[in-house]
Amino acid sequence: MKQVHNATEQPTRGLAQDADDCLFDPRIRTVLSEFTLGSDTLTLEAAAAIRAASHSVERLRSRGAQGRGLSSGALDILIRLGATTGEALSIGDLARSADVSSRNVTGLVDTLEREGLAERVPDPHDRRSVLTRITPAGRGWLDTFREPVQRAMAGVFQGFTPADLTQLRHLCLRVVENQQRLEHYLAQTEDVLR
Repeated sequence: MKQVHNATEQPTRGLAQDADDCLFDPRIRTVLSEFTLGSDTLTLEAAAAIRAASHSVERLRSRGAQGRGLSSGALDILIRLGATTGEALSIGDLARSADVSSRNVTGLVDTLEREGLAERVPDPHDRRSVLTRITPAGRGWLDTFREPVQRAMAGVFQGFTPADLTQLRHLCLRVVENQQRLEHYLAQTEDVLR
């Protein structure tokens, strides 16, 4: 097996190429082969590769955000607030769009508010509700963060063609779609068994 090298010609830790010149992690393959008692490991290796790729992107994104004082979760909420045109959003709307709990978003908004990057404002249509919007300082923060993160992501996806990126996006979202379908099926099955 030949070792694979990244764009800077430093060895990529532990990866190899198979007979079809496709990357794989021999350590993961060995562990999964033992786990499956010698059965096919391809789907489990694919799941492990998705997890590893996700962690790699998240580590890079997190590193840039934490260098600026924000967790990746807070950054995600700030980006969502920044995508609005001055419109304030409810915690529930933010939670649904980020696919996390309202409780989680409340804590993230608390952090953004402490940093002066977001603010809570009264809901003009419901005096019992509070909305969240980005502040001018939050927009400025995003402006300074935008270019470095775009350069970093360009580095992570160096050598990928637009077709590669489109296919990668499509395949990852198919995994998400299948997972959602499976969860729906399992929830229905559990309901029937109760």
